[in-house]
Amino acid sequence: MTTSESEMLLCCAACGIAEVDDVKLKECADCDLARFCSDTCQENHKSQHEEACKKRAAELRDELLFKQPDNSHLGDCPICFLPLPLDLSKATMHNCCSKVVCYGCHYISRIREMKESLQHRCPFCREPIPSTEKECEKQKLKRIEVNDPVAMCHKGGEKYNEGKYPSAFEWYTRAAGLGDVEAHFELSHLYRDGHGVEKDGGKDMYHLKEAAIGGHPDARYELGIGEWNNGNTERAVKHWIIAATQGDDDSVQFLMEIFKEGHVSKDDLAAALRAHQAAVDATKSPQREAAEELQRRIKSV
Repeated sequence: MTTSESEMLLCCAACGIAEVDDVKLKECADCDLARFCSDTCQENHKSQHEEACKKRAAELRDELLFKQPDNSHLGDCPICFLPLPLDLSKATMHNCCSKVVCYGCHYISRIREMKESLQHRCPFCREPIPSTEKECEKQKLKRIEVNDPVAMCHKGGEKYNEGKYPSAFEWYTRAAGLGDVEAHFELSHLYRDGHGVEKDGGKDMYHLKEAAIGGHPDARYELGIGEWNNGNTERAVKHWIIAATQGDDDSVQFLMEIFKEGHVSKDDLAAALRAHQAAVDATKSPQREAAEELQRRIKSV
């Protein structure tokens, strides 16, 4: 922002009054280009400000969209604090607390319980693991009653799998409203396919972008596919590099394919591959490897 632009923000964009003790200016809700002393001034200035506002709002949205997330939407295991693997077959979500615990921590906890003949409990909140479906449902409802967005999102998933799309839409909408990233991702598909709601490409893209901003690598990958199909190669590559840096395998494969066609530089591909490997390595631990080895043995029996 230039000096003159900064100085303009010290005054109302419509009437020119300066901000003083008894005059407080508020920023335009959509951009950072103008401030106003009142709603009346903002309305009067709308015709002059609208075009620049829309342009700047789009720029700010893109800045947010293409910012590299610190982690995936899954976050860290609440026990070992290592990033959760993107492959959720290597973790367990517990209905008692809605926490996703990695198999490494689950494995260590279970080994201890078996050795000491202890009751099987959630590794995080220590609530006894339910032995019946009725007890399990009771735990789910308890989480929903306290407005747990993760529990709501999972309820939406249950309704979707039952083919009850309108109900799934309602649950996903509630969860997304409370900030659940997975719910935004699922809503994008409902709007895309017209399941439980009228098809709406705009809302499909909105929720897909919200999921990507929240760190959802699958959403990011899908955005890349959409940009690629629309001929926006540079934007597609940006999306896939971000997803690859989060550890997404599909995005890495796409980057390798388009590298052969000259759509991504050797340096950018090499950096993406290193970042991808670093993300994968960050999810590893001796406990998780032991749990995976046990799973392999069980499957081979």
